[in-house]
Amino acid sequence: MAVEARATAKYIRTSAQKAGLVLNLIRGRDVNSALATLRFARKGVARDIEKVLRSAIANAQQKEGFGGDVERLYIAACYANQGPSQKRIRPAPMGRAFRVVKRTAHLTVHVTEKPSPIVMVPDRAAPKRPRQAKPKAARSGAARKRAPAKTSSTRARAKGGTKKAAKE
Repeated sequence: MAVEARATAKYIRTSAQKAGLVLNLIRGRDVNSALATLRFARKGVARDIEKVLRSAIANAQQKEGFGGDVERLYIAACYANQGPSQKRIRPAPMGRAFRVVKRTAHLTVHVTEKPSPIVMVPDRAAPKRPRQAKPKAARSGAARKRAPAKTSSTRARAKGGTKKAAKE
C-alpha cells in the first residue's frame, strides 16, 4: 500500500497565480528532483514551496507503513488556492485614492510513495514461433502509384489557357 502525505502553508504573501507558476514546474516529479528545481527557481515563492515540500516529506516519513526510502516519493498533486486579500488605500493625485489589494495564497503539496516494482520470474522459457511469410501481394504495399489530382488551374493550363481563364 502506498503512503500518502500532505502539507499546507496558509496565508503566504503572494498571489495564487504566481505560486502556481512555480508549482507547475514540480508537479509529478520525484521529491529530490523537485527540491533541486525549487533551489534554483528564480521566484521568491520557491522558498515557501520548498518548506511545504520538506514538511510533506517529513509527514510521509512519520506515517505507518512508510518503506523508509525517500527516493520513492513523488509529488502526486500540488496547488495554490487563493487566501483572503488585504485591502489598502494609496494616496493619488488631486485628492483621490487608489485601492491596493495585497493577496495571500494557501499552498498545498501531496506526496505519494511509488509502488515497489514487481519482478516477474518466468517458470520456463516459452518457445518462439517461427515467423510466417506473408503473401507477395500483401508485402508489396502500394502496388500502383496514382497520378496527382488535377485542379481547375492545371486543367486550364493543360488546355492552353491561363489560371485566369479557369476562374471565368
